[in-house]
Amino acid sequence: MHNGKADEAFYIKDCALVSISTGQKVYSLAELLEHLKDIHAGSIYHHFWSRLLRPSFDHPEFHNDFAAWAYHAIHDQILAERLNLVDPLDFDTLEGLRQEIIEIIEERMDESEYLPWTKAEAPFYFVRSQIVVLDTERSIQHPWELGKGVKTMSPGSIFYHFIDARRRTPDKTDDFQCWLKPLKGYESLVIALSHIDPYFNTLTELKEELVLLFEEYFKTRVKNG
Repeated sequence: MHNGKADEAFYIKDCALVSISTGQKVYSLAELLEHLKDIHAGSIYHHFWSRLLRPSFDHPEFHNDFAAWAYHAIHDQILAERLNLVDPLDFDTLEGLRQEIIEIIEERMDESEYLPWTKAEAPFYFVRSQIVVLDTERSIQHPWELGKGVKTMSPGSIFYHFIDARRRTPDKTDDFQCWLKPLKGYESLVIALSHIDPYFNTLTELKEELVLLFEEYFKTRVKNG
């Protein structure tokens, strides 16, 4: 790569998450804890991230399915709030995230004699996801096209390139940073991208934030020569 232009284009992909039942469901917090210890890591991923690609959020006030279940089925606001604050991007691996959820639940169970065995109004169904990647046959040739390119992206494309990429890339970052890092002159843009946390936003909000960042960056770059 040279002169700030990529030797290879940024190929835009789309994706969908296919939900797969694990056949496991629980009716109490104690049961949830036991299943969490050995459930497939893909289920942890699903219950934190799949909500972003659902046609509509089941519980938009909660950022993961564990928090929503704690509030609506167990009726424990304290546990729901603690789980809701967990940001999966704070953890390098899904195993680290799994351990954090386990510790939060164990701590809450120690605070209440009856909570661990309180029967939920509705069971928690453990589900895992399989990602299906689609080729859009569209690409971005030069970094200055990023704003326009992201504007055309579907929610699935935003999810694939800015969120799921963190499971694929060597340094656990998004595809935009990976594409820009080898180029000269885009260090500040890479840093700005690294400061965006996608977890607490909808994909629509994330897309708007990315478009604004790219447009403002290149507008300033042109202005400053």
